Amino acid sequence: MARQVKVLAVLTAAALTVAACGGDPTGTGTDNGEGRTVVVGVDLPFQGASKDASDATWNAMSLYLEQVGHKAGRHTVQLKKYDDSTAAKGAWDDGQCAKNAQDHVATENEVAVMGTYNSGCAQIIAPILNSDQTGPMLMISHANTYPGLTKPWAPGDPDKYMPSGKRNYGRVITTDDFQGSAAAQFAAQDLKVKRCYVLNDNEVYGKGVAQAFADEARKQGIEIVGEQSWDKTQPNYTALFQQVKATNPDCVYFGGIYDNNGGQLVKDKVAALGPNDGPVKLMGPDGFTGYTDLQQLPEGQGIYLTFAGLDTNQLRAAGGAAATFLDAYKARYGSDPVTSYAMYGVMALQVILAAIEKSDGTRKSVRDAVFEGSGITIPANVAVLGKDITIDPQTGDANARDISVLIMKDGKETLHKAWPVTG
Repeated sequence: MARQVKVLAVLTAAALTVAACGGDPTGTGTDNGEGRTVVVGVDLPFQGASKDASDATWNAMSLYLEQVGHKAGRHTVQLKKYDDSTAAKGAWDDGQCAKNAQDHVATENEVAVMGTYNSGCAQIIAPILNSDQTGPMLMISHANTYPGLTKPWAPGDPDKYMPSGKRNYGRVITTDDFQGSAAAQFAAQDLKVKRCYVLNDNEVYGKGVAQAFADEARKQGIEIVGEQSWDKTQPNYTALFQQVKATNPDCVYFGGIYDNNGGQLVKDKVAALGPNDGPVKLMGPDGFTGYTDLQQLPEGQGIYLTFAGLDTNQLRAAGGAAATFLDAYKARYGSDPVTSYAMYGVMALQVILAAIEKSDGTRKSVRDAVFEGSGITIPANVAVLGKDITIDPQTGDANARDISVLIMKDGKETLHKAWPVTG
């Protein structure tokens, strides 16, 4: 059993602000017993459709760090914001992710990264952090669900993300092999659909979750009547949905992220195939959750969405550390986070803080705290997910496997039901 490392988690507000960087050079110098000032990079898309979700995650992490006095053991911890999106693209960008990776390595005293939101960006950043000569540098994601980042999936996975031969990447969320399968099981068993058309956005995350859905759907007796990618640059998808309509589906599944022209896709689905609570159901993964634009879109109502974890309503209802933190967040910012991934951002930060507390404050030591020896466990009475969270040192995956089925209703993502994870 992994040793439980207790993060300083007294939920009392402190009048401290989040700084950017400073202190001794990373991986050098001596620990005089008073600890070091270390930096945790927060790498998210702060522009475009994901802005609201990223802002909520940043705010939640900042609030939590205030509550623990900016401390992890004897070390002082600061956050530094990295935007992996561009204004031109309005979403995460390959070039910006590559630049951020180099900046993480170059930033004085940065010892870990919380992120990324998008799995495709993680594929770029993780191997660069892994190759750092003073590390590898620890990377813990709150939202990457692409399976191959930690386990065999596509050719070369996951070894190509750890060229040093040592793992440095972990996550606190479950993966798309579970999410896609759960969505297909729900479609067959609860919605009773028989014929599904599967679309993906041609990105690594979208293709992966769409494939997992289609594979399990077939096992569940659902006929996959068509599969193809949508082009995010198109002004509309009228012709695409005429093709879909010709196959006579009673279900359409969107594998991808809302950032990739998802709003137009949803509008054109409804225009061609009717409302989402009608004869042709619309389903999507967590890449369509947490977007205020979609929540407010009239055509978005009735969409069934899966979230690869526990949503905010479940966490609040469970009480304990989660409810206490959500109350503090609401008092500070006026409402609950717009995305349930904000709480997973805090959970990832708790893992990082536990690693820092266990370390001598250098990159190598922080990484080793997670991936060597007993690893890291955050106990349920402290964890903002309300359960013991353990990062497996052999894989980087968390022990928690939760899937929530949501429905868009009255302009909000509403919990429909929790779905048991099998396999």
